[in-house]
Amino acid sequence: MSLKEFYQYFRWWMDPRDPRAIERFHSTVRFFESQNLSVDSVLDICSGTGIAGVAAAKAFSASRVTLVDERGEDMRKVSEWMAIADVTSAIMMVEGDALNLPHLVGSHDVAVLWGHTMPHFDPFEAVSLFSGVATVLREGGLFFIEETDRIKRFLYGTAYKDFLVEGGLDEKKLVSLHEGYNLRRGTEKRGYYRLPGFEKVADMELRPWDLASQLALGGIFFRKVELITPEEHGLPGVSSVIIFRGPKGKIAREVYSEFQKSLQVYIK
Repeated sequence: MSLKEFYQYFRWWMDPRDPRAIERFHSTVRFFESQNLSVDSVLDICSGTGIAGVAAAKAFSASRVTLVDERGEDMRKVSEWMAIADVTSAIMMVEGDALNLPHLVGSHDVAVLWGHTMPHFDPFEAVSLFSGVATVLREGGLFFIEETDRIKRFLYGTAYKDFLVEGGLDEKKLVSLHEGYNLRRGTEKRGYYRLPGFEKVADMELRPWDLASQLALGGIFFRKVELITPEEHGLPGVSSVIIFRGPKGKIAREVYSEFQKSLQVYIK
């Protein structure tokens, strides 16, 4: 099952008609405002409804926002976020795979990957993602990632469960089960089932990313890295935020081009 199909069942707080999502939106705006930036363009990667892209556009006074996602139906809800934010930025919606960014979009000042999205990328795909982002950012551009440290939560907390009750839609819940581990890709295999009835709706492979690995990987393609924790920013609904500044364009382009050739051969 594709991510597009999976998210028909599993929903994150990003619907502009959900009060929880609206609260999250305003917290995200406040975080971006704290960065004291003014830019022309924002790229929202794996954008969903565009909640983060519009929040960044409002905070940064951006005149242009590009959304990239495989879920066209979700992206079309961006107009509702525009109304909530009271912004008039030009919106471009690109239906496609985030791993193909250099072939999908032009250059931008800021890129955001918001909402705990990294588990969908294994380590090899993450190299393509980060190098692709650094390729499309202008000199001096910034890349924001909102994430959490799953190694800390799984190994030193109680977040990992073989059987886990997840979110759902219309009073129908999803549960997920541990069903294996892909040694070559470094991903956990989980099966997702809908309740009631225990009907299987998806097989997913997810990477339990920690923050340090992302900081190290980003340091290859960007000149400066920064981590801002929830304790430091103090905003409800916003997790840890990694900020990469100053893309190393030449390195990123070379790595993206060469790595793409061998990526699929290795992970199959």
